[in-house]
Amino acid sequence: MTVRIVADELLAKEWGSLRSYTIDYTRRDGRVQRLRREVYDHGLAAAVLLHCPANDKVTLVRQFRLPPHLVGRDAFLLEACAGLLDGDPPEECARREALEEVGIEVKALRHAFDIFVSPGSLTELISCFVGTYDAASRVSAGGGLAHEGEDIEIVEIGLGEALAMIRDGRIIDAKTVALLQYLALER
Repeated sequence: MTVRIVADELLAKEWGSLRSYTIDYTRRDGRVQRLRREVYDHGLAAAVLLHCPANDKVTLVRQFRLPPHLVGRDAFLLEACAGLLDGDPPEECARREALEEVGIEVKALRHAFDIFVSPGSLTELISCFVGTYDAASRVSAGGGLAHEGEDIEIVEIGLGEALAMIRDGRIIDAKTVALLQYLALER
């Protein structure tokens, strides 16, 4: 399989960039097919599922997300902490986001997996972690950064309840679903 980029056009650049690519894709049968794809790039990211082993609870964040609103879904998604790397290593980003979003200083951090949540149109690769905390780990109120448009509600729930929320559709964010299932399998 080979891919040759024939054309690359910048369509929009704001928070990220939207580009249109024309490619020649060599199919498995040897035929070359010309395809056009739009790709959105806003950078690489890290996410951390915060877990308190002492009481088997997880701390998630609830915040407004425009795309679910645009398709008629509840726009306030329950998610693991996450953010763009901004040039930092993924581990550093995960720790920073936990502190900014929920006011938790992560005790132990372990890499779980890397995930593309929508590889058909997004370049975003998310490095996913599980971070542990206890009562002493809460060092600030959290809530996110207002200048970044964050208005975050902090939600601490039992892992069992979080898994039930996947089943009944109250947790539908892909990275969060994957991290919760990973934690359930690994503990």
